Amino acid sequence: MNKDLLIDSLKNEDIEGFRAEFLELHPYDQASFFKELDEEHREKIYHYLSPEEMATLFENLEIDDDEYKDVLAEMNPNYAADMISKMYVDDAVDVLNELEKDQVVSYLTIMDEEAAQEIKDLLHYEEYTAGSIMTTDFVSISANQTVRSAMYILKNEAPKAETIYYIYVLDEQKRLLGVISLRDLIVNDDDTMIADITNDRIVSVSVGDDQEEVARKIKDYNFLALPVVDFQNHLLGIITVDDVMDVMEEEASDDYSKLAAVSDMDTIDRNPISAARKRLPWLIILLFLGMMTASLIGRFEETLNKVAILAVFIPLIAGMAGNTGTQALAVAVRGIATGDLEKESKWKLIIREAGTGLITGAICGVLVAMIIFIWKGNIFLGILVGISILCTLIVATLAGALIPLIMHKFKIDPAVASGPFITTINDLISILIYFGMATLFMSYLL
Repeated sequence: MNKDLLIDSLKNEDIEGFRAEFLELHPYDQASFFKELDEEHREKIYHYLSPEEMATLFENLEIDDDEYKDVLAEMNPNYAADMISKMYVDDAVDVLNELEKDQVVSYLTIMDEEAAQEIKDLLHYEEYTAGSIMTTDFVSISANQTVRSAMYILKNEAPKAETIYYIYVLDEQKRLLGVISLRDLIVNDDDTMIADITNDRIVSVSVGDDQEEVARKIKDYNFLALPVVDFQNHLLGIITVDDVMDVMEEEASDDYSKLAAVSDMDTIDRNPISAARKRLPWLIILLFLGMMTASLIGRFEETLNKVAILAVFIPLIAGMAGNTGTQALAVAVRGIATGDLEKESKWKLIIREAGTGLITGAICGVLVAMIIFIWKGNIFLGILVGISILCTLIVATLAGALIPLIMHKFKIDPAVASGPFITTINDLISILIYFGMATLFMSYLL
């Protein structure tokens, strides 16, 4: 891509030169170039490209959700509405979902009536469901026709279909009967009946299914697209693999942000006030949990006064609890997200993590007891810290595995059991175990 040549064409207002060079680029490269331009140059592009050409670029534009509003505001409203109507329906819905309701109504009002109706049909589906990410741009045929007539339909419908590799077979009531691949149409004779080559063992999803479940199903079956049906098995739309990749990226980003106790990490806040507003709720919760830890330590002030050396090992005990709890948390959350835990017993995970905690706790406990004995010359202090680490690692590992499982059971996103949250909870548990053991060992430490 010759960026300098394109920039020069924009500066010199060389429309023909710009179009000749720009339209040769892949849509992703077009979008990447567009994203780097300032507003003045972008406004020229709106005059140089037709709404249909701009729609192809816009479908590949990777910007923050809030920026869609700003880019559309730069365009003439009629041009923007026409561009949105030329996009694939699911992509158009994704863009409109980022706008205010009055803006959406405004665009739909001045849009082509047929395109507006298709978009309206998808806009009412609940966000993050199969219905919200499906497209109605698919090819369907009847069972009682020949391959020749099906190929005729395919040729006519292909330009506006999002994918032509799967052709869906419907009955007279638009119920899904089966699917035929493009290969099936090509290799069979023209006079072959569609009913004879239809694959009726079809995998579909319900319009209300969670988008994460849809993504998992496409990955498991290695499909390029998946049909979306209602409760009566009417075909409403399809979900293509490119949309699923977007869902997987979105879900991964969402889970990671929750594990870090930060919301909406998919957008980069350039305003520190906005960024602070998003982070403060979790930080305030963690602050109060931290105060509980401090209060718990205060309750053992008398123990600390008698054996001040105990304070040295508080960070060690708490840190080990936080680390092992976060490891168990990551295993559990990943198992839930990938669906692996649906295939095995939850008890197997709990027993495995308890065993892991026991083994790691025993090894770390013996190791730290030996180090403390060599360092401080006090075998009882070493045994105290060693046993505390053993108990702490077992409990912390179990907590890291159990909390997300319990949340998942109650239909709460398990990623909410974030790293900082589980760490702070395990701090409380570890301090309680440590000072409880110290109280028992007090006579040997004095």
